[in-house]
Amino acid sequence: MDRCVVLVDAGYLLGAAASLLAGEPARSRITVDHAGLIQQLRQRAEAETALPLLRIYWFDGAPDRVPQPEHRRLRVMPRVTVRLGALTRSDGRWAQKGVDAAMHTELTELARNRACSDIVLVTGDGDLLPGLMSAKEHGVAVHLWAVQAADGDYNQSEDLVAEADERRVLDRAWITRAVRAKDLTGICSPPPAPRPEIAAILSAPLPEAALAASAERAAEAAAAAAAGEVSTANGNGHVHGGGHVHNGNGHVRDDEHDHGVGVPAPSAGKGVPTPKDLAGLRAPGAAPGGPVPQGASALRWSSDRGWVERPAPTLGEPAETASLPTLATLTSAEQRWADREEDITTVGGDPFEVGQVFARRWMERLPEQSHVQKLSTLYPRIPHRIDGELLRYAARFGLLAHKDDQIDEHDRYAIRAGFWREIDVRAAAEHAPAPGVGPATP
Repeated sequence: MDRCVVLVDAGYLLGAAASLLAGEPARSRITVDHAGLIQQLRQRAEAETALPLLRIYWFDGAPDRVPQPEHRRLRVMPRVTVRLGALTRSDGRWAQKGVDAAMHTELTELARNRACSDIVLVTGDGDLLPGLMSAKEHGVAVHLWAVQAADGDYNQSEDLVAEADERRVLDRAWITRAVRAKDLTGICSPPPAPRPEIAAILSAPLPEAALAASAERAAEAAAAAAAGEVSTANGNGHVHGGGHVHNGNGHVRDDEHDHGVGVPAPSAGKGVPTPKDLAGLRAPGAAPGGPVPQGASALRWSSDRGWVERPAPTLGEPAETASLPTLATLTSAEQRWADREEDITTVGGDPFEVGQVFARRWMERLPEQSHVQKLSTLYPRIPHRIDGELLRYAARFGLLAHKDDQIDEHDRYAIRAGFWREIDVRAAAEHAPAPGVGPATP
């Protein structure tokens, strides 16, 4: 068939681009305009092969093969197919598993089935050499593209370079049309705008009941550690046992339930928060041991299943939130299908955006707007049933899929901050006077 196909090893392309622009291969150091990058790949492939494009295959790794926000954006683009391998962590570094095998399979199948006459490979891995040779034997012309190396040398397998029919280099000027470095050296992208909504949730103080409970838990954990009941693993800051698990990268795991991450980071060298850690979370102006000032936010986290002071006889959910319906109970089968379609095609997966989308749907389907006022009085708490539903919704976008069930704390705050921002914006819009309507004149 007289058409071309592009196979992209995203780990190589973006890692080499990060090395070129930011000085190190960490993809976290760059921002990528994926739509622009795909368009550039298509235009260049069609120009160099003088053939129409059949498809671009994007091969990448993801934790547990769960598509990340960038993969969700890519896979709904025209003529783009995403293939995911596993992303595993070993010796403190992330490594892709299964990506090379998937590329080899696709390469040989395309050639064997005569699906195209030219294949463009964007990779540097010598493991693809057998697949490249097999494609040539089936009469396919193989074009090998490299990313300009930071040191001016090749960053590809020499055997791969030797076997390719054509070789081109994607230079700095080509790369920087869609990829930019995040730091202030070289080509920079503007820093992300601050989000005061997240800061507000983070700064809300703990109630006295939570402080006391936290101190008691800290003392119990310390005693258990002394008795040998708590074990530390491989010296990397993980503490295994009941309750919360902290590590050095800011991730927190609750072995029983996600209560919204209200526990502060532990003091240096310790695996549990100490009373000193907790003392810094009092409301501004509150005296040590004194009550939380009236009018101040009472919780640092959002779920009411955390350490919340309740009347002793209360069982189950508090009466103040039991009447609030969940999104699932408000959603019809037709709406559920439309929601899924929107998630796949238009929702990018940014944590803040996910919280906004969830809140918008919940508010639009409420039978009574009095529920919004009731929810607003609970800020910054989100009732447990709704909060759990919100986090499960976020999990669809890969936001909560981390190795060893570690949940990124900032993502959770961002999800909930997006929820509250949408609630505030829509509630204010509903109470605003209509255009041209003012107070009555005498």
